[in-house]
Amino acid sequence: METKTPAKKTAVKATTTSKSSSKTSSKSTAKTPAKKSAAKELKDLFEDSLKDIYWAEKALVKALPTMMKNATDEKLKTSIENHLAETENQVVRLEECFKALGKKAQAKKCDAMQGLLDEAKSIIEETEPGTVRDAGIIAAAQKVEHYEIATYGTLAAFAKVLKEEDCLKYLLETLNEEKKCDELLTKVADTNLNSKAM
Repeated sequence: METKTPAKKTAVKATTTSKSSSKTSSKSTAKTPAKKSAAKELKDLFEDSLKDIYWAEKALVKALPTMMKNATDEKLKTSIENHLAETENQVVRLEECFKALGKKAQAKKCDAMQGLLDEAKSIIEETEPGTVRDAGIIAAAQKVEHYEIATYGTLAAFAKVLKEEDCLKYLLETLNEEKKCDELLTKVADTNLNSKAM
């Protein structure tokens, strides 16, 4: 009987602690107030997100030549070069999307893409030229592709709900290109490139 009593006391203490910690966490996770310019409708969020990815694609057009110049694998160089041409077309597509909405094409700094491109630059600086750097460039490029796939998938879903058929067509076309690019990068990595980098 004596051994059961301390166990009960411990259980009571644990419950009390968890209750007090849940009170603390609910206080520290207060709601974030919206900015004055905050989106009030889905259409506002859609347009704001378009500005974001427009900036991202234009920044990528500037960053891809550096990745290509630092790559040594010929298949990797070719895939980056091809995607640069695609990305330039994707910028034009986004401009067409703005036009379809009756809006002027505007770019708003995309913090996510800036972070991914900064990381890509760091990877290049922190790896020796050759297969190790190539493996790093593929990793960085695929992170960019995954971000773009998520973004274009979301924007396409928004366009569908908003019945913005022209935008939906442009966004789905770009989404398919991003998916194919990601698959191609995986193939390049799988053709012994990662093994050679060991």
